[in-house]
Amino acid sequence: MPTRVVTIINRKGLHARSAAKLVAVANQYDCQIELTCEGKNANCHSVMALMMLAAGLGKELHIATCGDNADQALEAICSLIESGFEELDEDTP
Repeated sequence: MPTRVVTIINRKGLHARSAAKLVAVANQYDCQIELTCEGKNANCHSVMALMMLAAGLGKELHIATCGDNADQALEAICSLIESGFEELDEDTP
């Protein structure tokens, strides 16, 4: 089971729009993808589950994938998070 830890770098954290982006990426892969933050787990195929993590700026996300294309899914999810959910320009005042 491939795993990795990434840190949220966008100011707004894992909010509705970023969770929706994460689900869109997760849905491209036929595997299980789970995020853990401070002991709480969430399925990456559920916007509500991801938002319930309440993962803000600086929080570490532990990502685990299992199944077909697990390595590719892990890389894609990590890339999205490490890009700040493509919102870093919005964080600049």
